Amino acid sequence: GTKPPAGAVVLFDGTSAENFKPGRMTDEGLLMQGATSNQNFHDFELHLEFMLSYMPYGRNQDRSNSGCYMQGRHEVQILDSFGLSGEDNECGGIYTVRKPDVNMCYPPLSWQTYDVKFYAAKFDENKKKTSHARLSVVHNGVPIHVNVEVPYATRAAPLEEGSSPGPIFLQEHNCPVRYRNIWL
Repeated sequence: GTKPPAGAVVLFDGTSAENFKPGRMTDEGLLMQGATSNQNFHDFELHLEFMLSYMPYGRNQDRSNSGCYMQGRHEVQILDSFGLSGEDNECGGIYTVRKPDVNMCYPPLSWQTYDVKFYAAKFDENKKKTSHARLSVVHNGVPIHVNVEVPYATRAAPLEEGSSPGPIFLQEHNCPVRYRNIWL
């Protein structure tokens, strides 16, 4: 329920999903997984709130699996990882790049937050990369990644790494995940 600061770009506040495509909302005013922001961004600070579904019969990646992709390229995993070890493919992990410093995943059906500082990869005039993307993530109030270098686009990212800005992409993995209060 953290309020956006003055001047923030509010992507979702529960009143409309018009800032996302396809932008599907529940009857309770929550954004559903599988949404891509209409706007593109370079460097930003993102606030995102999400709720994992209770899927007791699911195993591994079949437990409320989604992901938040910065620029549609770099994924911070969303997954029911409550009580697990906290790997790079679990909640808070930078998918296939780095596991979180600590597993801060709450139990399913609890609201959780990601606060992400993202710095896009830099490219020269010849489109040669001069520096990798970097990100810091605070999960449920605890820093789990601090200024981590992300050397490549995440596997299954909708966009290849490049110099253009990109969207916020909330992955569809056939698992219900709900979102609220999304702003940059």
